Amino acid sequence: MKTETVTYLKENANNLELKEELLVTKKGKPAFVIQSYDDYEFQQETIALLKLINLSEKSLQHRELSLSEAFDV
Repeated sequence: MKTETVTYLKENANNLELKEELLVTKKGKPAFVIQSYDDYEFQQETIALLKLINLSEKSLQHRELSLSEAFDV
């Protein structure tokens, strides 16, 4: 992950090409992470899938399902 300052971001915002995430520091401390929209979308989809898995696991703790019940459409 590349690290730059807020000043760098302000001066180069129109010309940024993100091949990887960019850590932006403010007064020497991490302040923001800039990432491409495609990476952001992928991250959000991954989080949504993990939430679904978590909900599925919780529901299974309350009731046992057979394989046919679990995959019945």
